Amino acid sequence: MPRQEFDVVVVGAGSAGCALAARLTEDQARRVLLLEAGPAESTPDLLDVGSLAATQPGHPSNWAYPAQLRPGRVTTVPRGRGLGGSSAINGASWLRATPADADGWGVPGWTWADLLPHYIRSENDLDHPGSPWHGDRGPVRVQRPTAQLTHPATTRFLAAAGRLGFPAEPDKNAGGPPGAGLLPSSGIDGVRVSTARAYLREPRTNLVLRTDSAVARVLLDGDRARGVELHDGTVVEAGEVVLAAGAIATPQLLLLSGIGPPDDLRAVGVAVARDLPGVGQDWSDHPAVYLPFGTGDPPAHPHATCVQASLDLDAGADPAGDVEVMLFVRPFENGSDLHLMCALQRPDSRGTITLTSPDPRARPQVSYAYLRTEHDRRRLRHAIRVGADMLRAGLGTRTAPTGDVLGSDRALDGWIAAHLGTTQHLSGSAAIGPVVDSELRVHGVADLRVADTSVLPVVPRRGTAATAVAIGEKAAELLRRR
Repeated sequence: MPRQEFDVVVVGAGSAGCALAARLTEDQARRVLLLEAGPAESTPDLLDVGSLAATQPGHPSNWAYPAQLRPGRVTTVPRGRGLGGSSAINGASWLRATPADADGWGVPGWTWADLLPHYIRSENDLDHPGSPWHGDRGPVRVQRPTAQLTHPATTRFLAAAGRLGFPAEPDKNAGGPPGAGLLPSSGIDGVRVSTARAYLREPRTNLVLRTDSAVARVLLDGDRARGVELHDGTVVEAGEVVLAAGAIATPQLLLLSGIGPPDDLRAVGVAVARDLPGVGQDWSDHPAVYLPFGTGDPPAHPHATCVQASLDLDAGADPAGDVEVMLFVRPFENGSDLHLMCALQRPDSRGTITLTSPDPRARPQVSYAYLRTEHDRRRLRHAIRVGADMLRAGLGTRTAPTGDVLGSDRALDGWIAAHLGTTQHLSGSAAIGPVVDSELRVHGVADLRVADTSVLPVVPRRGTAATAVAIGEKAAELLRRR
């Protein structure tokens, strides 16, 4: 690709980047370059909404970042590699942030009322046509499990929640009180629809898409971004640069460009261009563990999503819900059990992302620092015990942990430590406030913005897929004002 000049270059064709690029190029006068580090080709399993094969390490559509969840617990974090980003490999749940999330951020322009039009604009909710709370003309089709596709365990899950006294939450995206309900999904008729498939269906002459184009750094001219440099040394100039590479790769690119904590940058040999201590710091995600259980049910329908229902609840002092129990109706790889994912949605823990090398091909160091406080440990224990109660209330037969472990806080903490995972909803690694302003502009660097879940001050209580797309929609509005 020769040296070119564009009005905007968007780095990352993922959940936010595809929405942003598509909306910007509705204006035919605006020339946009969308760069994706991954390939254009995809494997057939990416279309199968019931398959999570691409989340496994070694899959060509997964960046699989090494990460430390807590001392002694190392894992790999799946991030989508290719068009659509993580929307091409995830479980296809389509959940919004709650009003308590958005209003609690305290950021002008980012309240629930401010974000709702962007959620609505992004979606075509097949279950709520004509509703003022849901979109019916957006590019992302959304639907809850139909009667034909509802797994028997899903019916028992909702019944068990009712027997235990938990309220129903018929519409998980309506902004109401937490409870048990079916999960809206962007997987329709067995097909996972990534944001690339939803937003980039129609080619546009003013949108140039380049795959296999990994960005090494943002090019700065004093206190202004003038473009980006690719791994192969190619320079692309643009009037504005928007980083939408995801909540791990975006802060890595800022750091590689000399934007971040000065001492950390100097420690790996990166010259400091802008002192911004918040880059890669103080972000949050949802720690989770999985309760395996057996049933006598037949396999899920071939078109069924892998997750179909969830229970969101208050673990003691959060009326908006701070823990979640989610039902997986398809076995994991090489297994026969189904699973309940028990997750902490409002953790105290905060993570860090730091460079290991000035080489852009080197993986950053990702540390979650999960479960450092007794407050977090207590609430995650509560979520697991609620999951066990759901199983006893008729959902299925628990295969782990044992009753003795469940009955002891100390033993359960040990079991959690050995089985701890993450929901991959990392948020806040280039947050509004410390790193960007409310219009997503990087502090002190003109013509450089961030548009992905990096900017969220705190991880939302629900999954981040729909919110990532809404960020892309909102970012397009902000740039159109310019």
